[in-house]
Amino acid sequence: MKLGGSVTDLNRKSKLQATRIRSASKWRLAWRNRDYYVLLIPGLLFLLLFKYTPLYGVLIAFQDFNIFEGIRGSEWVGLEQFHKLIQSDEFGRVFMNTLLISVYKIVLLFPVPVLIALVLNEVRLMFFKRTIQTIIYLPHFLSWVIISGLFVTILSTSGGLVNNIIQWFGGEPVSFFVSNDYFRSVVVFTAGWKESGWNAIVFIAAIAGIDQEQYEAASIDGAGRIRRMLHISLPGILPTVVLMFILRLGSVLDAGTEQILTMYNPVVYETADVIGTFVYRIGLGKMDYSFSTAVGLFNSVVGFILIVSGNYISRKLLNRGIW
Repeated sequence: MKLGGSVTDLNRKSKLQATRIRSASKWRLAWRNRDYYVLLIPGLLFLLLFKYTPLYGVLIAFQDFNIFEGIRGSEWVGLEQFHKLIQSDEFGRVFMNTLLISVYKIVLLFPVPVLIALVLNEVRLMFFKRTIQTIIYLPHFLSWVIISGLFVTILSTSGGLVNNIIQWFGGEPVSFFVSNDYFRSVVVFTAGWKESGWNAIVFIAAIAGIDQEQYEAASIDGAGRIRRMLHISLPGILPTVVLMFILRLGSVLDAGTEQILTMYNPVVYETADVIGTFVYRIGLGKMDYSFSTAVGLFNSVVGFILIVSGNYISRKLLNRGIW
């Protein structure tokens, strides 16, 4: 018994000593890299002040908020705002508009940056490659106000380039910005024109990390550019594609509020009004802060669920070797 007890005590002391050593080594490592931790402080303060502190305002969604009485003085109504949200016919239409525009953007636009990166990787003339990259990156740096004005001019029924071409072929002018049949198409096209080149940067960087010896070996075996693209480049960036797709799922209920705000008008509310613009109109236009906060909270919760679900599904598929 004494021998067993002494062995147990010895093991306990050894584990305790090992824990102390690890803890001490971590503190020494942290002190050795203290300069890097100091550099983290501005970023952490930014997150604390602008990301976590405003979360206190979520309480408004559970109140009948009065701007003069503040959060502490407003009446607590529980889930009443969410019941109002579910029963609102207008929100149902807005929710469907948001889903449709987001799905259109994912299906039609998400593959475009991947394709751009794959094609640019096969361009061997560096001057031409860099020129093309610069041209397709530039729209990202333009605000939606500028882009909206640009496309209003291009798509105008009186002298717009597109309608001039339509009339030249014998067609009738199309009012793209005041037509419920065409407005979503304009939103998706302009979003792709502005962001596809910029979004390709991530995939271009991922391709640059692929071992070049694979391309050389494939070339020796007689593989052409298409085969190298399909069997080396695409599989090499697949984890990055999956990651970006998961992140995109998280913003599926963000159909581009800033973009639509600068383009839409009451005529196309039926097909263009999304959750972001709806919150803007209700919150600031009608001053119904509690209801608009409930809508925003619902949007965030759904986005969080989609990110977690997408991550879980992708991990399952990757573990099974499907991707």
